[in-house]
Amino acid sequence: MAHEHVTVERDGKVLIVTINRPDRMNALHPPANAELDRVFNDFAADPDLWVAIITGAGNRAFSAGNDLRWQAEGNAITVPPSGFGGLTSRWDLDKPVIAAVNGVAMGGGFEVALAADIILAAENASFALPEPKVGLAALAGGLHRLPRAIGLSRAMAMILTARTVSAAEGRDLGFVTEVVPADDLMARAKALAAAMCELSPLSLRASKQAVLKGLEEDSVRAAYEGQGKYPAVQALFRSEDLREGPLAFAQKRKPEWKGR
Repeated sequence: MAHEHVTVERDGKVLIVTINRPDRMNALHPPANAELDRVFNDFAADPDLWVAIITGAGNRAFSAGNDLRWQAEGNAITVPPSGFGGLTSRWDLDKPVIAAVNGVAMGGGFEVALAADIILAAENASFALPEPKVGLAALAGGLHRLPRAIGLSRAMAMILTARTVSAAEGRDLGFVTEVVPADDLMARAKALAAAMCELSPLSLRASKQAVLKGLEEDSVRAAYEGQGKYPAVQALFRSEDLREGPLAFAQKRKPEWKGR
């Protein structure tokens, strides 16, 4: 399917999604959100795609968030059930997602990055939840994910001042995984995705789901005792890959993962 505001590339088992509105700093409006919703619906449903990378077109912005100009022009603001960027409310996605942040990640753009599992940042990247500057609030998950990523006090210092954080400070705070030169960003993201594709996809999905659902439990004990009921964990223990891994180890060969 052709897209107007997003480009999509398949690289083996990896899906590369690029927000393609560089003239608006890759800010998202309802048509772009709808496209991203469809893209990630397809990604979630495709058994041959194991990892996704999301980035922005150009070298200025990952995404400047909500397209305020679109809103100021009198257009209605709507968001799909999967949330801003098709990701911020996608609670059932157990496949890994890497955000390759290639510049400004502001407001909803930062929230999309926080909805990914790993944030790789170019040296020129910057992050903020500046919604209070325009009479809004970061209600697409940023107010909840950022405190869980870096702790309440440090998150409040960002949220309640709407200040901008550099890539290096984001790494020091803990929400950025790695900072790389801008020219190396996509190569590093692809290398990380390739490393994930060497592993059992069902193991990764079970691991991601156990971590995220476990954080919703009241205690480590509750998470530990409840993880067996998580769908991705149950799928792992019913899978062919569960037998393939030990067999490949015993035969001293590389596993041939099926993802089923």
